[in-house]
Amino acid sequence: MRSLRIAMAQINPTVGDIVGNTRLIQTWIKEARQAKADLVAFPELAITGYPPEDLLFKPRFIEDTHRALRAVAAEARGVVVVVGYVGQGATAVLTSDAPSFPLAGRHELYNEAAVLSDRRILATYRKRHLPNYGVFDESRYFHPGSRLPLLVLNGVTIGVNICEDIWFSDGPTRAQAAAGAEVIVNINASPFHVGKGRMREQVLATRARENRVIVTYTNTVGGQDELVFDGCSMIVDQAGEIVGRGKAFEQDLIVADLDVAAVGRARLTQGRKRPLPPRVAALIDRVDVRLPARKLQSVVVPDLEPPLGRLDEAYRALVLGVQDYVRKNGFKRVVIGLSGGVDSAITAVIAVDALGAENVLGVFMPSPYTSRASREDVADLASRLHIQVDTLSITATFKSYLRALSRSFKGRRPDTTEENLQARIRGNLLMAYSNKFGHLVLTTGNKSEMSVGYATLYGDMAGGFAVIKDVPKTMVYELSHMRNQVGPAPAIPKRVLERAPTAELRPDQKDEDSLPPYAILDPILKAYVEEDRALEDITAMGFDRETVARVIVLVDRSEYKRRQAPLGIKITHRAFGKDRRMPITNGYR
Repeated sequence: MRSLRIAMAQINPTVGDIVGNTRLIQTWIKEARQAKADLVAFPELAITGYPPEDLLFKPRFIEDTHRALRAVAAEARGVVVVVGYVGQGATAVLTSDAPSFPLAGRHELYNEAAVLSDRRILATYRKRHLPNYGVFDESRYFHPGSRLPLLVLNGVTIGVNICEDIWFSDGPTRAQAAAGAEVIVNINASPFHVGKGRMREQVLATRARENRVIVTYTNTVGGQDELVFDGCSMIVDQAGEIVGRGKAFEQDLIVADLDVAAVGRARLTQGRKRPLPPRVAALIDRVDVRLPARKLQSVVVPDLEPPLGRLDEAYRALVLGVQDYVRKNGFKRVVIGLSGGVDSAITAVIAVDALGAENVLGVFMPSPYTSRASREDVADLASRLHIQVDTLSITATFKSYLRALSRSFKGRRPDTTEENLQARIRGNLLMAYSNKFGHLVLTTGNKSEMSVGYATLYGDMAGGFAVIKDVPKTMVYELSHMRNQVGPAPAIPKRVLERAPTAELRPDQKDEDSLPPYAILDPILKAYVEEDRALEDITAMGFDRETVARVIVLVDRSEYKRRQAPLGIKITHRAFGKDRRMPITNGYR
């Protein structure tokens, strides 16, 4: 059969580590060459990591990127390499005293894919559709491209494009296929959220089927601040069938022999093609490459990793997000305030799965209102996870605060002020551990709490990384039950999952004293925060109008708190932070 052996390297680069990323790419090129691949594809902006953000305003960063590309090209021997990097327009002028921000007509940058072979840069493709929504800001940095290079490799015609380009039915894929492309090499840095993998597969299947073309989709993997990239690179044949799928949340090299002859047979059933419009045909650049013929022992059929379920993929994203944030920022250990509640329990379990029990320290800080059940559950959790737990009572410190404030507060009844004092004492103690030992503090607040401001600024919000910041409370329970099914014994004590949620900052306190039940609160929050529905729309879903109105007020009033919270891992369609950006000073209601 007429075929093309492709390798797709879903690697885990680090933003800004140009030298390390270059070495990683060179290593995987060698792996692809050993697999006798004709072509190896790397993710979008693999040399810089994604997203590089305002590093792109530094002229030296761009220069270093181009040096790295030349080093990658030097390794492109006996195999064609497609790799993402930052390209620069021909009109750009960079001098030693150039300002570190773009000037019109002088510093044009492009999100590019370079096609390398025989130690040379044969062609480049510039991304045409620049996403500028949600977590994306590509129009802030890049100009759109226009040319459409086609690579003819040993007689197989290949079109290269980048990420967002393939989401458009009238985008580059259509033009490249119409110009003769039999295979599309699409390179990506597509961030994860729950359910996104199924969306991708639907889009790629449609694009492959409507153009009668094989689509190879190479995605990056790893954590970058609040973003997690899930890999799951895939191959979709000309009929829209997924014939190869890479691992989820792991580096992987997917190797496959593509049956290019099948594309020609499929196109015969379509009848005569309409010619390309002259203006599109003028954008096509053809590059011919010949590699030495190889004697292949057998046809390589790609692995077809099964897709993960909703909770599995969310949990894997959280583990990888913690692992990479800690590792890439130079930490070794983390410290977590353990309360005996489900939020701190699942945070500790995720941390142990990400870093190992030896690198997780728990701190239990009982107050006068801490129950015996909480003490027992913290000890039980620590025993199950095999982690060290230090106990620091805050009772004496809390009493000293009350004494210090007694004159100023004379005649006023206790309220949330005294509750918040306890949370802030705990935050101080955790940060002291961080300062003294260099541990990263992981906070334990969930999305439901962060949405309505049920958290204490400079208290339980104090820390370096918010693991479950984008996980609704109801999903916290779902993830906990799922994780308890793994391993020889449940990781989280049963009572932790059965007790009513409580902050234990006053006698007999329960979350539902201040908030609607989470089974009601979370759907309202999803409608308002993630879907931007109005009060009337949410009420029409069957919720009490007064409850909805109260929740909306709480969400709107809490923006100032969220702005001061540590970043956390995005797993939903719309997370606080990069996804949802509301003004703090805001008169719209």
